Amino acid sequence: MGRKLKARCVVRGVARGIVLASPHPISFWGGVDPKTGRVIDPHHDLFGQSVSSRVLAFPFGKGSSTGSLIMLELVRANKAPAAIVNVRTEPILATGPVVSKHFYEKEIPIVTLDEESFTLLETGKPATVNATEGYIILED
Repeated sequence: MGRKLKARCVVRGVARGIVLASPHPISFWGGVDPKTGRVIDPHHDLFGQSVSSRVLAFPFGKGSSTGSLIMLELVRANKAPAAIVNVRTEPILATGPVVSKHFYEKEIPIVTLDEESFTLLETGKPATVNATEGYIILED
């Protein structure tokens, strides 16, 4: 079954995907290409990798309110993450997934973890995020 981590719901939903984790914040505006889903910030450790269908884990977002618009474009282009895991989620980051559910009927659950649990997320490992019930299962 794997390891179960207690999480706090920010945006409800359930998703499964392969973890793409970074210890660095992400700016969606100028940092992620909304057409391809690839991280385009050359200074970011995830540069060149796709967020599409991934359980995207990063401690917190950075940037402006346009980040939520980039999230909507990612959803429209079918390149959005399956779920987002943070230590701290800014309201503007959560706006994109909340609005995408209404416009595109696409759920992107968001949860927060404490810092210690966050460090257990490993790129390449499968995970199920259940924001509705407040947990993540890290699969073997």
